[in-house]
Amino acid sequence: MKTPERLRPLQDEGLIDEVVRQLMSGKEAMVYVVRSGGETLCAKIYKEATHRSFRQAVDYTENRKTKNSRQARAMAKGSKFGRQAQEAAWQSAEVDALYRLAAAGVRVPKPHNFHEGVLLMELVCDAHGDAAPRLNDISFSPEDARIHHQTLLREVVRMLSAGVVHGDLSEFNILFGADGPVIIDLPQAVDAAGNNHAAGMLERDVANLRNYFGRFAPELLKTDYGREIWSLYEKGLLQPDVVLTGRFVRKLGRVDLGAVLRGIDDAKDEEAARRLRMQEAR
Repeated sequence: MKTPERLRPLQDEGLIDEVVRQLMSGKEAMVYVVRSGGETLCAKIYKEATHRSFRQAVDYTENRKTKNSRQARAMAKGSKFGRQAQEAAWQSAEVDALYRLAAAGVRVPKPHNFHEGVLLMELVCDAHGDAAPRLNDISFSPEDARIHHQTLLREVVRMLSAGVVHGDLSEFNILFGADGPVIIDLPQAVDAAGNNHAAGMLERDVANLRNYFGRFAPELLKTDYGREIWSLYEKGLLQPDVVLTGRFVRKLGRVDLGAVLRGIDDAKDEEAARRLRMQEAR
């Protein structure tokens, strides 16, 4: 096929040899299957993320480092340069998270290069060698649902042990590869220790997994792995091989009303985004 304009610089630099086909187009990015040095990869071309609300952007980008104070001031003012710097930081966050998580053994696509706003990474394939489907497109038996739910919980624990929270984990950004689930789409990933919203995001990620796999294995709906995992992390007891129970008893104390209201707002935003993704998937 004809090389898209955004991929020409990579072809000129010899990073890709051929564009095979378009794989996906969404609000955040367009993804192409490409050939590079005898390998088949995917190229993710980021779009300007104008659909994200300011409040959400602040939640995700809290405590992210910028290159210099000029960028920080521009981002705070919302100037054109600031918006460009913020978008560049958003894209770099996914690249950084992929390298960090791949090194920690998390099941994510292996990153290869990042150039001119395009991320080159492993193409996740199914057992037949075709591009892997999203989890949302698959039905499971109760037994398989329980197995894959546990697999993904271990990946969430491994991510958090590496200091990363996905922040938007759901059946829409998990691929089902030949060897099982692979986690994708990490531009909103946050540093667990440096973001005040990390606990809520982690619990929401785990709840999304629970609710999805609970469609096939209803007993999972009674579990509370999210708060259990975060509690172990706060106590310094979280290890990649930790044994989880799915049970958590909350200690009674003063209620943070502001946190409750933010949680309600986040849940509304997540549901709206989920419905939008379902419409796009159709």
